[in-house]
Parts: sequence; structure tokens; C-alpha cells
Amino acid sequence: RFFLNLAIAFVPAAATGFLFHGWIKARLFNTPVVALSLVLGGIVILLIERWRPVVRYPEVTDVPQVTALGIGVAQVLSLIPGTSRSGATIMGGYALGLSRTAATEFSFFLAIPIMFAATLYDLARSAGALSAADVPYFATGFAVAFVSALVVVKAFLAYVSNHSFAVFAWYRIVFGAALLWLSR
Repeated sequence: RFFLNLAIAFVPAAATGFLFHGWIKARLFNTPVVALSLVLGGIVILLIERWRPVVRYPEVTDVPQVTALGIGVAQVLSLIPGTSRSGATIMGGYALGLSRTAATEFSFFLAIPIMFAATLYDLARSAGALSAADVPYFATGFAVAFVSALVVVKAFLAYVSNHSFAVFAWYRIVFGAALLWLSR
């Protein structure tokens, strides 16, 4: 059931990214969009923290399919530059009733297929610019990123089990506001 839920949550962002990749890169990759996404994302985190959703799914294995789909829809927001993929899926899961740790675990597991698919998509689009000699560099980068993520996930899970996400909200708001101010 867990892997089916990951597949269900994967589909909305994968389909949207595939269909609108060019439009997103052409129109949304700019400083004002990134800065506003940072600020708005921070505000959303604060609102969800204030609302304190009722935990209906304490474990990642408790998540029903419709909730997995909701997390997948939240992940679509991460296609907007400046929106954190993990932030969107963690807060989406938390708002939909997952515990902090279950939402965080689901988000990090969901990162594997979506990042793998995005990497393959970008590699396919730039295949003419790459050579076989580049493959070891990509493989090494992918392996290092994966191992680093595993190390960070353990520490992050320990943190979120006892703390609010508000510190991340304020970081986003301050950084986004500074970016807006510096880009004027």
C-alpha cells in the first residue's frame, strides 16, 4: 500500500511538470516569482502551524490513497520556483492529517521518484550536449546526494518530532523579503 501511495502522489507533479516544463522555465524562473514564493510559502507554513491539524495518520503506512493524492497535488506547487518540494509535501501531508514525522517521512520517500524522473527528463532533453564521459559524474552526484539526504533525514525527523515548522516559515519570509528588496 505504501508504494502504491507513493506512485499516486508522484503522478500529479510528474504529469504537470512534463506538460508545462517549458512554460514554467520560460515564465516563472525569475527573482520576483522566487521571492514571492518564499514569502507566501512561509505564510502558509505559519497558518498551518496555527491551525494545528488533527493527526489522523500517525504512521506513514496509515495514509489512505486519497490523502496520498492530496499530497501529490501539494507537490505540484513545488514546480513554482522558490517553493520547496519537501516543504510543500510535508505541509500538505501535515494539513491533511499526517503526523509531523509521517508527513516528513512520506515527503522524503516521495522525493526519490520525482527527482529521479526530473533528472531523467532533463538528461533526455539535453542528450546532445552530454557524452558517455559525463555519466560517472552524474552517477556520483546522484549517489552523494542520496547518502547526504539519508543522513539529513534522520536528524530532521528527530527535530520535527519535537518542534514546530515555524522556524522554516520565518526563514522563508525573511529571505524572500530580502530577495525582493535586493532585486528592486
